[in-house]
Amino acid sequence: MCGIIGIVGTTEVASALYDGLTVLQHRGQDAAGIVTVDGAHLRLHKGNGLVRDVFNQGSMSRLRGHIGIGHCRYPTAGSDNADEAQPFYVNSPYGIAFAHNGNLVNTEALRREMFQDDRRHINTDSDSEVLLNVLAHELQIQDRMALTPDQIFKAVAGVHARARGGYACLALIQGYGLLAFRDPHGIRPLVLGERVTPEGREYAVASESVAFDVLGFKRLRDVAPGEAVFITVDGQLHARRCAEGAVHAPCIFEYVYLARPDSMIEDVSVYKARLRMGEKLAQKILRECPDHGIDAVIPIPDTARTAASSLAGVLGVPFREGFVKNRYVGRTFIMPGQGDRVKSVRRKLNAIDLEFRNKTVLLVDDSIVRGTTSKQIIQMARDAGAKKVYFASAAPPVRYPNVYGIDMPSASELVAAGKSEKEVEQLLGADWLIYQDLDDLVCAVQDGNEELKQFDTSCFSGEYVTGLDRDYLQQIEMLRSDDAKAARRSA
Repeated sequence: MCGIIGIVGTTEVASALYDGLTVLQHRGQDAAGIVTVDGAHLRLHKGNGLVRDVFNQGSMSRLRGHIGIGHCRYPTAGSDNADEAQPFYVNSPYGIAFAHNGNLVNTEALRREMFQDDRRHINTDSDSEVLLNVLAHELQIQDRMALTPDQIFKAVAGVHARARGGYACLALIQGYGLLAFRDPHGIRPLVLGERVTPEGREYAVASESVAFDVLGFKRLRDVAPGEAVFITVDGQLHARRCAEGAVHAPCIFEYVYLARPDSMIEDVSVYKARLRMGEKLAQKILRECPDHGIDAVIPIPDTARTAASSLAGVLGVPFREGFVKNRYVGRTFIMPGQGDRVKSVRRKLNAIDLEFRNKTVLLVDDSIVRGTTSKQIIQMARDAGAKKVYFASAAPPVRYPNVYGIDMPSASELVAAGKSEKEVEQLLGADWLIYQDLDDLVCAVQDGNEELKQFDTSCFSGEYVTGLDRDYLQQIEMLRSDDAKAARRSA
């Protein structure tokens, strides 16, 4: 996952892009970049690190222009150094800057096509650069004398015909405007907003609606699956569905963990979806163990707090804050290596002994991926004096690789892969482990928008809506396992 934002304004946009990226920082802490259009020039600044570290007063002052895009990166394959920081740029045709959230599942085939058929060189390992060059080629074969919105939409249709995977993309086309488009299944999120100023109407596109809140934009709607939105340099909005017939299947893990609770995705409040997750999990607990004897429900901060609060309400058990979080340590889930994740848990959390001593506690987390954090937290609860430690996951067991832009692709690193829930319980050291049922998770999100008929649940179900080539999962394991990443960093 990454965070992307683009703005077509009536005044300078660099500071607004910066503020938007800081709100989207939870989607990627590895690198950041902004590019703006300044007359006949594209002004680009990017680098590794948090948004606040990549940009300073000098770099911001050079990002002139009233159109721009920004990106904050999350470390997946092809993002191990500053060369893969986004936005990317190609000078032909027109000059295009590009930012991407997601992952392609046919990258290698496209890379070969780019070289053999399109005569384009890909300089990094990033699938984002591949996608940029596919777009550039599709634009190049249009009528160069008059690039119209119609021709831009034809180019996006060409991208959809060639690319497979989950992707939400922003492109600045020099002299023309801002292009935004989303994959035909709508796996990765993308929302459209507007704001009216004394100077005129402005538009923004972002990964999450929360970016609009801080900037004063009104959320208009989600960009539809397969849709492209083009905003001209003078602020004219054009939109068209460029791919038809695909199953709409947004990523359900956005609601479980990735998105901020104050965001709206697909007209569903992430906060309310998590409340419903907690309610449904509580109902399962009451069905399976009505005499549970739980003295306190304690969330693992921060993402699980919402589900834990509603779970406690249904159980009629006190909700307590048992862990204090150090907010200056990043999200352990997106740490680049297992060693970093292990070291970060105790740096990040400290137990409040009084909430554990001689109690049967139910710890609630949003999900269990590698299990490293969960195991350490359970031990922390025991060290703090808990009599029994139960552990609940607001999501089902993560048993399969995610291939659409979330960095949990290596099946060998998933604690639940090939194991029963009882076996995972023993591995984590919990007295009782309870997972959300997949049907209940789907209902918890679907209840917010009954028009949503299907979701990407691949990491829980093993069903990939785009289909996968036979050897793809083996290839991705070689690229994205912690051992592979460590080898690349030491090379």
